Amino acid sequence: MARKKGQTYTPEQKAKVVLELLKEEKTLGELATQYKVTPKTIQNWKKEFLTNASKAFESDNNAKENKDKIEKLSKENDALAKALGRTTIERDWAVGKLKSLDLSDKKDLVDSKLTTLSMTRQTKLLGISRTTFYYKPVPFGTTNLRILNHIDKIYMNNPDYGYRMVHQQLKVDGYIIGNNRVLKYMRILGIQALYPHKKKITSIKNGKHPIYPYLLKPYWYKTGQKTKAVEVDTPNKVWSGDITYIRMNGGFMYLAAVIDWNSRAILAYKLSNSMDATLATDVLKMALAKYPAPKIFNSDQGNYSFHTNPMRLFWDRIA
Repeated sequence: MARKKGQTYTPEQKAKVVLELLKEEKTLGELATQYKVTPKTIQNWKKEFLTNASKAFESDNNAKENKDKIEKLSKENDALAKALGRTTIERDWAVGKLKSLDLSDKKDLVDSKLTTLSMTRQTKLLGISRTTFYYKPVPFGTTNLRILNHIDKIYMNNPDYGYRMVHQQLKVDGYIIGNNRVLKYMRILGIQALYPHKKKITSIKNGKHPIYPYLLKPYWYKTGQKTKAVEVDTPNKVWSGDITYIRMNGGFMYLAAVIDWNSRAILAYKLSNSMDATLATDVLKMALAKYPAPKIFNSDQGNYSFHTNPMRLFWDRIA
């Protein structure tokens, strides 16, 4: 039976067929049928097998030669790795030194007459762009310096002026200049208008949230009867909690704290980059884990940017 078109046999499979043929237990036709290969192919395999049989006894010599070659290459590889390591260390040291140089020194290192390295490659290795290398700064003229000095004078007299107001004042004073250039010059001088910022709101009353009576001072309640203020004479009798924000260079951080009214001690606090329910409830849990629960927990009616005051709701559940 002929083998299927495109079917291939591995050297191991070929050797197996030839060895069975050499045993002479089966005929050539039986083996051809069993392995689905033509008798002619099996004969070719046998011929190739017998021709290369002597190479099996050369394996020891080849193995020894290969082992010597491998050892030699391994030693050469180790030597190259050490050399590469030294080169890498030296390169990193040189790159670090180059990065510490200022722009003018880096420009001075570029050699336009160097033939082995192009200008593009030199500027790339030095970490500067070709545009920066070829750029020649144009110094301020007398007129521009006069405008800069006048902008500074206007700003000193009117620090609340933005660039539009400064531009209008320059026009009144006889200078011909555009809005964008005024803005650019103000940035060069490092000045900007001083104006009050809207305070960041952390407590907004929620109409759906019940308003609890304030127990820490006299007040008129439903019946119209005036009650006495609570006397805070012992620790852990009255606690208070609130949230505030702290301005940072990159935005705001939010601080939640619980304080004891009697000792004025901060019982627990937590700082977070987001003002959510966990900020309020976590700080209350921290305080309750260290101290016994007070009789009164005082908090404002704010919603901290969500529907209900988390400190209030959490206290309602545990009180």
